[in-house]
Amino acid sequence: MLDETYMRRCLELAEMGMGNVSPNPMVGCVIVADGRIIGEGFHRKIGEAHAEVNAVKAVIDQYGDQAEDLFKRATVYVSLEPCAHFGKTPPCADLLIRHRVKKVVIGNKDPFSEVDGKGIEKLKNAGISVVQGVLEDSCTLLNRRFFTRVQQQRPYFILKWAQTANGFFAPLKRNKEWISSGMAKKLTHKWRTEEDAILVGKGTVLADNPQLNTREWTGKNPVRLVIDKNLDIPVSAAIFNSDAKTVIFNEIKTEVIDNIHYIQMEDMQFYLPQKIAYQLYLMDIQSVIIEGGAFMLSLFINAGLWDEARVFHSSHSWMTGIPAPEIHGFIEEVMNVDADRLLIYKNIKS
Repeated sequence: MLDETYMRRCLELAEMGMGNVSPNPMVGCVIVADGRIIGEGFHRKIGEAHAEVNAVKAVIDQYGDQAEDLFKRATVYVSLEPCAHFGKTPPCADLLIRHRVKKVVIGNKDPFSEVDGKGIEKLKNAGISVVQGVLEDSCTLLNRRFFTRVQQQRPYFILKWAQTANGFFAPLKRNKEWISSGMAKKLTHKWRTEEDAILVGKGTVLADNPQLNTREWTGKNPVRLVIDKNLDIPVSAAIFNSDAKTVIFNEIKTEVIDNIHYIQMEDMQFYLPQKIAYQLYLMDIQSVIIEGGAFMLSLFINAGLWDEARVFHSSHSWMTGIPAPEIHGFIEEVMNVDADRLLIYKNIKS
């Protein structure tokens, strides 16, 4: 029970890195000696110190000369296997060995090929006791984006839309009309801060002229991804502003102009979701929210390339409109968001 308690704290810490560490995983670390926590840390930002490094530093900063004796009696809890390779930072397994910690308790084994059990092997070979699989399901859930990218070589795809009570997605004419509440909009902007990118089709841009940023919430703007086969979107559109990097997938050209990246693709009418998924994997984009339109959402649904869907159901109806996409998945959660009802679906095949 104590192992689970400390691992839950690791998960709380790890989640504090959400939106800032991709394509790395979110990791939390807790160091315990003599029945008390003596240091904590989490991976704060891509390219910076890992969770174990920050936790070890916290112990040294607080206890000074006493730190090394404490490490010899310490159990290190970490939500993901300590790395065993030199990347942007040195191996965390080597750090724990150098400080001669007594025991390491791990949530998940790291599936990344440069680690994948090698960190655990290093620790055991150094005589450190290792326990793994504590709250493994919870640790996997937290890093589902990372696991999807490493194991399936594609980003984690989140579908998001709002629909009326009678199943309409958007007006028949190209005019902007809100379906969900202001609270739903704020929540949507919070979600954007947590993911790497946001994807829409040309029709959504022409109809709504969206900014695709996080102006309703404090946090980073996602990379904006737009499907525009023939480059029909005018350069005056809001997606061309300087708020964030914008990637335009098209059949005309590959070019970079300031923060606008044009990427040419062939035969976009065939296997478009699969082509986009592979291109984003190569770009180290680990998670994507797909926000529209109905045709684009349906393309990914029909291809089976989605992991979860977040669908707001409004309490009011329209006489006519574009039908909402049809989705079949496991309803994991239902909640009220102001006047709307939010359903969270999981793709049981992903």
